[in-house]
Amino acid sequence: DVIGGKWKPLILFALKDGAMRYGELRREVAAAPRKVFTEQLRQLEAAGVVERKVLPGARPHTEYGLSAYGERLRPVLEALAEWGASHRAKIDGTAPARGTMRK
Repeated sequence: DVIGGKWKPLILFALKDGAMRYGELRREVAAAPRKVFTEQLRQLEAAGVVERKVLPGARPHTEYGLSAYGERLRPVLEALAEWGASHRAKIDGTAPARGTMRK
């Protein structure tokens, strides 16, 4: 439940390389409807996987990043991304599926 859903894995993957401002993160997951994106981001925050920081200044802004707890997901996110790339190659016909042999 914590990382399930259509957009949560994409949000987490976008944050795996470091904190992002809300607008940057929103652009990375642009296909998600705004309401759903915001809900899922809040759910990740409530679960302790994502941290929200309000940074003061002349123009205050909000940044989101993986929490220490969320950092433990990094290997899982990278493995999923690797699998996704090989799956895309398989369905595009650009590479053999793992575990199959070409004749």
